[in-house]
Amino acid sequence: MSTQDVIKKTVYEMFAGGSDMQPGRIIFLLAASAVLGLYIFAVYKNQSKSAFYSKDLNVTIAGLPIIVCGMLLAMQGSLVVSLGMVGALSIVRFRNAVKSPLDLLYFFWSISIGIMCGVGLVVLALFVSVIMTALVVLLHLVPNAKTTSVVVLRSGKEVDWNAVRELLKRHGKNVKEKSRSRQGGQTEIIFELFTREEDALVSELEKMDNIEQIHFLSHDGEYRI
Repeated sequence: MSTQDVIKKTVYEMFAGGSDMQPGRIIFLLAASAVLGLYIFAVYKNQSKSAFYSKDLNVTIAGLPIIVCGMLLAMQGSLVVSLGMVGALSIVRFRNAVKSPLDLLYFFWSISIGIMCGVGLVVLALFVSVIMTALVVLLHLVPNAKTTSVVVLRSGKEVDWNAVRELLKRHGKNVKEKSRSRQGGQTEIIFELFTREEDALVSELEKMDNIEQIHFLSHDGEYRI
């Protein structure tokens, strides 16, 4: 066979898909991506917050490795197919908003597992999954820092607000008066403070004279140190 014939055969294989892919290897790689996809499904279900959990989203994350793996296997077989897939994917636009930033981590994790399995790096995909699981579990165990609280006091009578402020300072720190309003003989003052003695503070405020309403609000979100 001449050099020209070799070049023609190589070009034909690249464009027409002449390179052989063993059926056993294809089945193994797709099965590995499916197993790892189910593994990510279980991790996401157990670690995601109940307020943000979506089964449809989790199924999507579990199915991505199989799709990506199949795409890469097809691209390895034919240059025409690979160019066609790149062109088709370049015009796809997704409009669904991500409810939790952590979902992006699972999306990239799932896609990367599909890529690794598609190129035959199943062991690497397994190690990445184990390390990611350990990282997610350990970071979920780290507690959020305590945030500031808000106390709303309302009264239609004369109140010694200086005494109230001293009481707040005894049960907390960083006490700040955020707002003060008066309407129809009613005075409302909002204090912001950092405290770990919520029950004791409310109990002491109830004992003070002329305070008619007490609202204690705690921030339930996340706080960055």
